[in-house]
Amino acid sequence: MHSTGGNILRHFVRQFSVSSSKSANPKTAILMLNMGGPQNTDQVHDYLLRIMTDRDMIQLPVQGTLGPYIAKRRTPEVQKKYAEIGGGSPIFKWTNLQGELMCQKLDQVSPQTAPHKHYVAFRYVDPLTDQTLDQIQKEGAERVVVFSQYPQYSCATTGSSLNAIFTYFKNKSRPKNVKWSVIDRWPVHPLLAKTFADRILTELKQFLLKKQKDVVILFSAHSLPLKAVNRGDPYPGEVGATVQLVMQELGHCNPYSLVWQSKVGPLPWLEPYTDDAIKSYVKQGKKNFILVPIAFVNEHIETLHEMDIEYCNDLGKELCVENMRRAAAPNDHPLFISALTDIVATHLKGDRGVSPKFLIRCPHCSSARCHESKKFFAELCA
Repeated sequence: MHSTGGNILRHFVRQFSVSSSKSANPKTAILMLNMGGPQNTDQVHDYLLRIMTDRDMIQLPVQGTLGPYIAKRRTPEVQKKYAEIGGGSPIFKWTNLQGELMCQKLDQVSPQTAPHKHYVAFRYVDPLTDQTLDQIQKEGAERVVVFSQYPQYSCATTGSSLNAIFTYFKNKSRPKNVKWSVIDRWPVHPLLAKTFADRILTELKQFLLKKQKDVVILFSAHSLPLKAVNRGDPYPGEVGATVQLVMQELGHCNPYSLVWQSKVGPLPWLEPYTDDAIKSYVKQGKKNFILVPIAFVNEHIETLHEMDIEYCNDLGKELCVENMRRAAAPNDHPLFISALTDIVATHLKGDRGVSPKFLIRCPHCSSARCHESKKFFAELCA
């Protein structure tokens, strides 16, 4: 059994600040949104507390009481998992590296909007959205591009991050003489598909030649409560669109399936679950697998622990599979950096501040906060 990515932390020899781009006063700020992850085990409790009390992410009865209780109860277990992958999440380091490389290329391909500077805004751990927005306003960029690092949109991920920006400005005067715009999703960018295809081919070559055509490619994405799916959250469809584009890039060379991981709590979530799918395919006689983190752009707890340790190693041994490997996340793959650059450069050339798709709510949305947030962004990016 072998899993790529498990030792990814050893690659980091540099430390980054919230923004490592050189320009202190950029013309264009690229605000990179993501969930974030604790950089050490001491941050785990507060990280979980923010998740469990965020109603955009998860809805619980008496959330003000139950959320803190769950966070406290789960902290030791989650701390143990982070300890097993090196003591913390590498999302902050990866995002900074991606932002730095992207801005270097943007300065070359879009000199009229240069200098560019990336800023990291995490939802549940430092640097939090409020901190980063304070920094952007202090440094006085002429233009701010809000760039979700979730390729596929969900109300629980990109939606929550954008709502945090809305909340920040709710009781503040809106920035004057600054042009704001939003990149809220990019599930079918061709270079994203090429990146994943290349990651898959890298792993496919590690199988015996006579076994390669039988390897099952399992595209695994974070699951979503069925309540959100039935409300009309676009995430499952957008993840599926990415999968189809990747398989088209690969010439449909192997059998594949889209599966879902990281369910939390007792309510029904989108299935089939990744571990259950592996078990079922083994019963069908399949013995070789590649797991692909199709909705994740960098390594974190769900790739380094859940996929590498729990699935590739532990479950693989339990089921006696021949070979189960995990394709690396996009990370700093040159094609992926080109994808980020192209997405932003194309956006900067356009006139649209925010997409019409973002401005329409889910068919069964009843959230007043969602309505107010979308109205805010329509006005901010007008």
